[in-house]
Amino acid sequence: MSGHSKWATTKHKKAAIDAKRGKLFAKLIKNIEVAARTGGGDPEGNPTLFDAIQKAKKSSVPNDNIERARKRGGGEEAGGADWQTIMYEGYGPNGVAVLIECLTDNRNRAAGEVRVAMTRNGGNMADPGSVAYLFHRKGLVTLEKNGLSEDDVLMAVLDAGAEEVNDLGDSFEIISEPGDLIAVRSALQSAGIDYDSAESGFQPSVSVAVDVEGARKVFKLVDALEDSDDVQNVYTNVDVSDEVLAELDD
Repeated sequence: MSGHSKWATTKHKKAAIDAKRGKLFAKLIKNIEVAARTGGGDPEGNPTLFDAIQKAKKSSVPNDNIERARKRGGGEEAGGADWQTIMYEGYGPNGVAVLIECLTDNRNRAAGEVRVAMTRNGGNMADPGSVAYLFHRKGLVTLEKNGLSEDDVLMAVLDAGAEEVNDLGDSFEIISEPGDLIAVRSALQSAGIDYDSAESGFQPSVSVAVDVEGARKVFKLVDALEDSDDVQNVYTNVDVSDEVLAELDD
């Protein structure tokens, strides 16, 4: 049942010390607005909105900003943008597959920024479908350990449809089918276990191992992509071993 997602570990560490909080806040607020527009402005009746708000609160986004985004998306206030989700595909250094999820109100700008970030950092754009098949959409729940063991978490979520629990060092990551995400999150709540985020994302079915130099190049590419306001999430199938991670941290 147990695995180890090195990329998530690195992302988690990175997020914890991320100086680009303004960009992070903007992306989290965009998620709230889109969730409210798609499923209505009431978090109790809209699980995606509930989870988007939860993640924003955990990332210290001010409540006023959260509430305004919810109202804009739900049509209670004017000023919401017409956000579109667009997926781009490509290959990074060492043949690592890259899936780029954009949420934008300007398709041409998003495409241009993604293309520039890719070509300047050793990546190539790929045709639609040529990379996506290497990934599966999954439900992902992350939570701080807070003294919990892997078994504690597993016992709480196993009957709710959780497939595996990964130990990420300071935190756990629970993976499920997207349709079981709400049940898994609800099972944690019922067990009195606090969680950081619950959302659907992409997990690679095949991974590519890299050395220190390769890892540096891939992380540089991901940083450049995430620097774009239009890019919401970047998924790769890079596999960074503990040894390589340790060298990167030096």
